[in-house]
Amino acid sequence: MTHDTFQRRLRYAMVGGGRDAFIGAVHRKAIALDGQVELVAGALSSSPEKAKASGRDLFLADDRNHGDWRALLDDELKRPADERIDFVSIVTPNHVHFPVAHAFVEAGFHVVCDKPLVHTGDQADALVDAVARKGTVFGVTYNYTGYPMVRQAREMVRSGELGEIRKVVVEYNQGWLATRLEGEGNKQAAWRSDPARSGAAGAIGDIGSHAENLVATVTGLEIESLCADLSSMVAGRALDDDGSVLLRFRGGARGVLIASQINTGLENDLRLRVSGSLGTLVWRQERPSELVHLPLDGPKRILTRGAPWLCEAAQRASRLPAGHPEGFIEAFANVYGGVAADIRARLSGVQADALAADYPHVEDGARGVRFIERTVASAHGEAKWTAW
Repeated sequence: MTHDTFQRRLRYAMVGGGRDAFIGAVHRKAIALDGQVELVAGALSSSPEKAKASGRDLFLADDRNHGDWRALLDDELKRPADERIDFVSIVTPNHVHFPVAHAFVEAGFHVVCDKPLVHTGDQADALVDAVARKGTVFGVTYNYTGYPMVRQAREMVRSGELGEIRKVVVEYNQGWLATRLEGEGNKQAAWRSDPARSGAAGAIGDIGSHAENLVATVTGLEIESLCADLSSMVAGRALDDDGSVLLRFRGGARGVLIASQINTGLENDLRLRVSGSLGTLVWRQERPSELVHLPLDGPKRILTRGAPWLCEAAQRASRLPAGHPEGFIEAFANVYGGVAADIRARLSGVQADALAADYPHVEDGARGVRFIERTVASAHGEAKWTAW
């Protein structure tokens, strides 16, 4: 890489995330936060008219504002290498993830994709194989891994501070689908409750995949088998809106995972408790700057974001001094920052610094798809336990 490559922002295109979309705007704000990456192209809706109108809203140049993702890819491939995007961000409903991600990887582009990664294990395996063959960067936006105190918890568990892990409880509780919003014209509820677009699962795919990833990220535990109960509590709903899963991990630890979107009045209540032979950690997404540590042989302590005694991974993930709140968008930004660091390193022909390039990979997304498939199979099957 020449010196001037370091002097420019990385360039990205977005697929999905146009007018009336929720998560696309979150991604764009997060990507822009550190000033290292700029949006230069897009195909921002499945409707060509809405796609182009959305691109004009974001001041995209006319020749890079496309009506569909295939036109976007074709245009980028025709451009000189020094004008092309460095990566594409995919923020569409789930059913569009695979064709777009696979096409861009096969064309040699780096990719960031929202979760859950794809609909089936076969699609996930195909993506993993394509990324390995092409040598591209592929990030999956499990954004909760970007919180500084999640990274602090990961370091404490992995370094043995909790001893042997015995019990993990993770809950992701929301209330926004306590009524049948999909029948009232709510776009977000409509596609998330539609099997053709969402996939085989509802709540367990939408937020349960986040819960599974949080457990895997912090503890490193691998699921051995699971026992799931999925329900559609709201009449007329095709996919689950409530799920409870018992987990058995390799090595003997046990776990409970709850993912529910019908807990009336709850907002975004993601919480994790990890208990080992030497202590317990507790983290809540709605109070993300605090990590509660309850050691076996000492008093309870509350660790806070930005404190100088936190691990380096947690320190790097903070932008502001302690006491100044950081949250959801900053966590997203940390995931994108990790992807950007990896892309820059590869453009330079060097190995990325592990702490800088800290983000969920395509393999994490593929594991999440397997979790969804096994959970649905368990809920619909007669066996008490379903092997991983």
